[in-house]
Amino acid sequence: MGADEGLPRIDTTVFTCPYCGLPQERAATLDHDWVMLEPGIQPPAHTVPAQHRWITLPDGRVTVYEVCPPVTEQRCRVAHELACPARELPNLWPWLTALREENKRASKRRDEPDPPAALSAAG
Repeated sequence: MGADEGLPRIDTTVFTCPYCGLPQERAATLDHDWVMLEPGIQPPAHTVPAQHRWITLPDGRVTVYEVCPPVTEQRCRVAHELACPARELPNLWPWLTALREENKRASKRRDEPDPPAALSAAG
């Protein structure tokens, strides 16, 4: 008899997020740990970054699905922390975060008034 035999894989107890107060679903992982998942959401796997795709295995446990590119029909789960409105979204794609920061700077520069034209030295 294994150490985790008989334990629920998907816990039906409603857990409340301490940050936003919304429900979360607790699921056992392959690493004998728990992850809090967003209830009722199963987006296509290709729309979620590889390290954030949780799939449910036949035994009810969940694991990260890092197959790239994912199977087109594959659906996945996402951790509640990604959907929590009270928490800052993590840096999912560093290149996209850098691009957003550069675009923010470019937008501010665009909104600044033009500097006064330099006067020519008329002699």
